Amino acid sequence: MRPKKLASTFMISTSTLRNYEAKGLIPPAERSANGYRVYTNLHETYLACIQAMAPAFGMEVTTEVLHSLHQAKPYDALWLVREREVALHEEKMRLDKLIEDIQRYTEGSPALHQEIRLSINEVSEITQVSKSAIRYWEQAGYVTADRDPTNHYRHYNRAHLLKIRLLQVLQNSVYSEDTVQLKQSIASAEHTDSSHLLQLAKNIRSYFNQLIEMQIRGIANLYSLMRLTQTPQ
Repeated sequence: MRPKKLASTFMISTSTLRNYEAKGLIPPAERSANGYRVYTNLHETYLACIQAMAPAFGMEVTTEVLHSLHQAKPYDALWLVREREVALHEEKMRLDKLIEDIQRYTEGSPALHQEIRLSINEVSEITQVSKSAIRYWEQAGYVTADRDPTNHYRHYNRAHLLKIRLLQVLQNSVYSEDTVQLKQSIASAEHTDSSHLLQLAKNIRSYFNQLIEMQIRGIANLYSLMRLTQTPQ
C-alpha cells in the first residue's frame, strides 16, 4: 500500500505517517524497486492501535506502549495500560464519594452549612491537591477564593472545597474536547450552586463511563497487534 492510500484510510496526512515512523511508533516502511515507501497490513494494525489507544490513554502512554513492543517487552506494555486502568478506577471512586458529599450538602444539613474559613494550606491538606494546582485553577478562573478584607489572604469554605474536588477528578485526565468542555463548565459554575455542581459531577461520571469503553477498545487493538508481532515470553 502506498503512503497516500494508507494515510487516507486512517484520515491522517502522509506527514503524520512519516512522523509516526520517525518516532518509532510504526515499523519502517518497506521500499519498492523504485524506492517508494510501501506499507503492509502490519502497518494498518499499528495505526488502528494508535487511533484506538490515544484517546483513551493519551499519546504519551501510547508511545511508551509501542516502544515497549518494539523492544520485545510486551508485558511492560500491558502493565503500562493496566496502570492507567487502575488510575481511572481510583478517580471513579473519588468521584462517587464526591457525588455523595454534594448530595448531602444540597440536602441542607445545618452542620454542613456552618461557615468555615480554610487557608490554602488547609485546603491542600484536606483535598490532597497541591497548592500550586489550586493557585493555577484560580488564575485560570476555575475557582475564586474569598479574600480576607484585612490582609487579603485567600480563604475557602465548604462550597469551595466541593468545586476544587470536582476539578481534582479531572486533573489527570487525558486531554480531549470532552475534558476541555467539562473544565469550562466547572469554571462557569458558581461554587455556591450545589445543584449545578452535582449535575457536573454526574456529567463527569458519564464521561468516565465512555472512557472505560475507549480503554477496553484500545486494549483490544493492542492485543491484536501483539498477536501479529510477537508471543509474550
